[in-house]
Amino acid sequence: MNEQKSKFSKKFISIPVIAVFIIWLVYFIEIQFGYNFNDFGIYPQTLLGLRGIVFSPFLHSSIEHLFSNSIPLLVMLASLYYFYEGIATKVLLWGIFLTGLLTWSFARPSYHIGASGVVYFLVSFIFFSGVFRKYYRLAAVSLIVVFLYGSTVWYIFPIKEEISWEGHSSGFLVGFIFAFIFKKNGPQPEKFVFSHNPEFDELFDEHGNFAPPKENEETELTE
Repeated sequence: MNEQKSKFSKKFISIPVIAVFIIWLVYFIEIQFGYNFNDFGIYPQTLLGLRGIVFSPFLHSSIEHLFSNSIPLLVMLASLYYFYEGIATKVLLWGIFLTGLLTWSFARPSYHIGASGVVYFLVSFIFFSGVFRKYYRLAAVSLIVVFLYGSTVWYIFPIKEEISWEGHSSGFLVGFIFAFIFKKNGPQPEKFVFSHNPEFDELFDEHGNFAPPKENEETELTE
């Protein structure tokens, strides 16, 4: 049991930290050595642009862009592995792939980079999982998610020209679909079992009203 908990805690802590470390490392390499990896992003409707499905989450255009994605990514990945340890990796990998593929299929002809599509996927998945499962712990996480990132929902629409709303909306849609598909996997609402004592049935009438036996009622004896 302790070994299982140890493995869980390693995933819960290490995977989010490693993911954020990698995106910072890639940006450091770009700045330090003068590289620009933006052409490894998603370029829609081109064969070469498909490679961005894998690489685009690790690429960022500025330190502000990188910082704005780092904290949400860290929090959402930790939440994913905390509540969905059994299916977290499968959900994450398929979510990244389908979010990128959907972005590639309809987005504007430009390089789409950044981890925000993944963040929107995770926020959407965790939020709607709490709604679909009616699980109070997930519902609480959902409320926190809405409180922290609720304003960002508007960026699934074309509000700013320089923001890839296509990647945001793709992640949001895939997260919603995954929350429905996996609603029977992972944490479920607690089911309470109440003990039953047949002797107490005698204290209630056929309508469920409390009706204890009368003390002065005569007892009929038969021989």
